[in-house]
Amino acid sequence: MANMNPKKTPMPTLDPVKRGRVFDEVAIGYTDVMAMDEAERCLNCKTMPCVSGCPVKIHIPAFISKIRELDFDGAYEVISKSSSLPAVCGRVCPQETQCESKCVRGVKGEPVGIGRLERFVADWHNAHSIDTPRTAPKNGVKVAVVGSGPSGLTCAGDLARLGYSVTVFEALHTAGGVLVYGIPEFRLPKSIVAKEVDTLKAMGVEILTNMIIGKTLTVDELFDMGYEAVFIGSGAGLPNFMGIPGESLKGVYSANEFLTRANLMKAYRVGADTPIMKGGSVAVVGGGNVAMDAARTALRLGAEKVYIVYRRSMDELPARREEVEHAQEEGIEFKLLTNPTEILGYTNPDDPRDPRNGFVTGIKCIRMELGAPDERGRRRPVEITGSEHVIDVDTVIISIGTSPNPLIKDTTDGLEVNARGGIVVNESAATSREGVYAGGDAVTGAATVISAMGAGKLAAEAIHNYIKSKQ
Repeated sequence: MANMNPKKTPMPTLDPVKRGRVFDEVAIGYTDVMAMDEAERCLNCKTMPCVSGCPVKIHIPAFISKIRELDFDGAYEVISKSSSLPAVCGRVCPQETQCESKCVRGVKGEPVGIGRLERFVADWHNAHSIDTPRTAPKNGVKVAVVGSGPSGLTCAGDLARLGYSVTVFEALHTAGGVLVYGIPEFRLPKSIVAKEVDTLKAMGVEILTNMIIGKTLTVDELFDMGYEAVFIGSGAGLPNFMGIPGESLKGVYSANEFLTRANLMKAYRVGADTPIMKGGSVAVVGGGNVAMDAARTALRLGAEKVYIVYRRSMDELPARREEVEHAQEEGIEFKLLTNPTEILGYTNPDDPRDPRNGFVTGIKCIRMELGAPDERGRRRPVEITGSEHVIDVDTVIISIGTSPNPLIKDTTDGLEVNARGGIVVNESAATSREGVYAGGDAVTGAATVISAMGAGKLAAEAIHNYIKSKQ
């Protein structure tokens, strides 16, 4: 019998006061009973509108039906036909703007908690099953995947299922891309990422770390080594800055650097020797999910006060509502309609050897109001004359987006890129170089995990068709 409760089954979370100082995962996850209760809210629509909102086209009603039947492994099998990273997606994908935004239950109440159910199924599988997804017999064809982020891992998994011998080349010392260096432990435990990577290895995917394509090897050399196609999923790791005075002061980070030091280099661990600013007051400039991650990480590293500085209002804030609510619960203060104009630093004119010289002391800002819409339809922020003020802080983290790393395009002849540095691809993820495909942030710039996965899935299908056309 359907559960007609208009609201989702609540997700248990750690206490906000306690969690603001620890890196334990905030969302605890559904129990079996909670998952069953939420699954009963699904109406099993014949038209399946939710599937149209999923970039990797998971058969959502089918996996939810399996939950209702208490067939959790069957539910996982349905999901894994479309997704190589279900435990990751269940945690970090913006379901509220994708699959859940199409849910019929959302018309007169809250949509079915599809993401929460996906997470439950993946976690149950990881805790109870040792089975490896089935793959086709090896076909003798080698494919190279550049980057082990969500697009690369998805492409690799789909190709492995089809029987290809896939090698993933990762620049860093740990596989996972943005999943390990960018998303904090309290949102996505690294043991979850490692489990997903291990599943791919069990399917026969080879992952080589410390391999910088463009330096260690070039794309041309990959072809010389016998790879018949190359997928570039190298992400968007080049941080953007504002171009205001003071960005070179000590205590100014890009969000990428700050999160990499905290996550990948384990600065959050007691006794870690990773250099990072801890304590004091912190300003995070930006309003996206990465800004929320940086602000909440700074709090857990010991900051007494953390501010989000964003030039538009809460209505325009691009971060997920859940992440914003968690940040507010943890005590992070939002300085909205506020735009930085300069980062201030300490200078002792009488003693150039003063150890305080060159360190951040504050961020000068100006208040904003929303004017006419810009070319994307968002109301443009306009400065309010005479509203300059200073926020006293010790650390500034710039989180205003990233661009694709130029290394591969600079070392690969015939690879077309756009003005933003993104690799140009056609509707099948093919680049201007024959046999070279690309997807994810390397093409679009910084976007969501699930959109990158969708691009990796599209590219895997295109590579399969390309290889078949040559045989």
